[in-house]
Parts: sequence; structure tokens; C-alpha cells
Amino acid sequence: MFLLSPPDVIAFDVFSTMPQALRKPERSAWADANRGGAVSDSFLEGPVFDDAGNLYVSDIPWGRVFRIDPTGQWTLVTEYDGEPNGMKWLNATTLLITDYKNGLMQLDINTGHVSPFLERRNSERFRGVNDLIFDSLGNLYFTDQGQSGLHDPSGRLYRLRPNGQLDLLLANVPSPNGVALSPDEKVLYLAVTRGNCVWRVPLLPDGSVSKVSQFFTSYGPSGPDGLAVDQSGNLVVANPGLGYVWLLNARAEPIKVWRSGKGMSTTNIAFGGADRQTLYCTESTTGTILRAQAPEAGLKLARPQ
Repeated sequence: MFLLSPPDVIAFDVFSTMPQALRKPERSAWADANRGGAVSDSFLEGPVFDDAGNLYVSDIPWGRVFRIDPTGQWTLVTEYDGEPNGMKWLNATTLLITDYKNGLMQLDINTGHVSPFLERRNSERFRGVNDLIFDSLGNLYFTDQGQSGLHDPSGRLYRLRPNGQLDLLLANVPSPNGVALSPDEKVLYLAVTRGNCVWRVPLLPDGSVSKVSQFFTSYGPSGPDGLAVDQSGNLVVANPGLGYVWLLNARAEPIKVWRSGKGMSTTNIAFGGADRQTLYCTESTTGTILRAQAPEAGLKLARPQ
């Protein structure tokens, strides 16, 4: 890669770490399949903020969702038989969860009750849904990753319309992961973890996609994961395996690189703070929430209700 200017490299601060009392240092079926059998006392994902400034994160192997208040204090919201990953707000009190084990699930944050939202497509189970985002019209875009990769490039990208119509937009992705929309919602960015890249997916007026391209190419043992976009249209890319979070301009050139000082598994990101200009990142293997100031505020995420 040729760069006119090298990116600024900035260290993350630690915002909060999962208390020891909440950790489960045991084997799990999820870790056996996805962490090489290593004991994972937690694996944090899905960061998203509520209107009061509380941060919600999922814990994949143990089917848990936590709320972290602005002072860094943790509260267990729910624990259920699932493997929750990405989360976005369905409305002010309901989180929609991409659950690898169960499909799309919804969580009432006041009661902790988890119920199905969309478990199957045409009576067939999903491979393992991963992340999601709503647009301003109420369309839901979500990835179905499963165990796909370069050996099996059959991961999927779906759009669920407000009328219940489910569109299969892509079915040839080697490990589709995080999703984010451009400010004008004409482009969807798709993290392709095992391809170690981010795809650019044009969303056409007739509802189809065309001329999908590779926007950014990374390197290392694990590729891009969670994505976010700021108000200027720059793309933020969490890159586990490197312990980096990239800030990319419209040419996919790195402007800044935030580095983790706690672990290499920087899986997902969310903009928070009163001005949405503080970037929060889940470092999954250490159960840590990292934090840094961003140059631009993050886009306000759409809700369908």
C-alpha cells in the first residue's frame, strides 16, 4: 500500500474491565469450536449505547448481555441459552441480537426476557448470524457467517424489509462479519474476516446490489470484524488479530490507527459520549472495554420503532 502520509498511531485507554466475579473460567461449546478449545471466561462483542449513555455488550460463549454505566460499573441484564453477538436497538427498550445459535432474537432490557424475532428462513436455520444494522427506512441488514471462510466462501448478507420480506443480497462471502452504512445509505460496508478485507456493496434503487468491490485490504491472522462510520463518511474498522482499529478515509487510506494495550482481539466498536465522539472498543479475550477520542462524531444509528 502506498500512502502519501503515514497514519497517526494512538494507544487506547482502558474504560472498564469485566469484574472477576462475572467471569466464567470454564470450557464452552462455542470456545471449543471458535477458540481452539481454549478456556474463555468471556468473549465480549456487540457494543451499543442507549440514550442515557449506558453501554451494552454481549458475551458470546455464556449467552449474556451486560450494561456498563458511564462510571464503568457492570450489571447483568440477561443470561440465556444462546450465543449473542451483534446488537442494535429495535426501540428504546428492546435490543435486537444476532445470535449465532438461535438466529435473530430480541431482548427486553427492563425484564431481561429474550424471545425469537427471526429464527429461520424458509424453514431452514441460519448458518450463524453475526452482526446487523438498520437504515432510516427500517430495513435491517445482517450477516450470516457460520464457519465460512476462504475454504467455503458461502457466507450470506441479508436484508429484512419492514414488511417481512427477506432478501438474500450476497451468498458468496468468505466470512461476512460487521456491517455499516455510508451517510447517504447508498453503500454498505461489509467486513470479510477470513478474506482479511472490507467489501463495498452498492445498494441500488431497485433493491439489488451490483459491482461489489474490495474496499480495504488488511493482513495478519484475523481480518476485519466490527465496523462503524463517522459523520464525514470515514470508516472505522476493528481488526482482531492485530489489536488495531483503523480509521479509513474515502480512498480506504488509514488516517489513524488506535492500538490496544490489553490484548489483540479488538472485535467491535461503538461511538458514545454526549457528542458521540468517543470511540469504545471491545477487547474480547481480556474482557476489556477500550476508549479513545475520535476526530469526528459517529453517525447516529437508525431505529425502526
